Amino acid sequence: MKFTEEHEWLLEEDDLIVVGITEHAAEQLGDVVFIELPEVGTEVVRDDEVAVIESVKAASDIMSPLDGEIVEVNEALAENPGLVNEDAQGNAWFFKIRPSDLGPMEDYMDEAAYKDFVS
Repeated sequence: MKFTEEHEWLLEEDDLIVVGITEHAAEQLGDVVFIELPEVGTEVVRDDEVAVIESVKAASDIMSPLDGEIVEVNEALAENPGLVNEDAQGNAWFFKIRPSDLGPMEDYMDEAAYKDFVS
């Protein structure tokens, strides 16, 4: 698993990258009440805003960590946005992207570096 400075986690799954937000981000947001997911088939560029998450405290944009195509979204989040608070780094993934280049994955932090980053 890799981590971004925007508090997203990235997990390689075959030729896809699964993207979600970290437990730290979920704790900072508080109770999540709404999530707007991207459309499947959308071509994205690294750092594009691709999703929105709203909580009782704030609204935040979820950025694309890589160039590529959104191939799947987690429909369960649309029905139950609170899943992010229950299982941020598991079942509450946001979308899966088929990257055009995996090279930028090397730019992101591993778990130890992320823990240092948030402390």
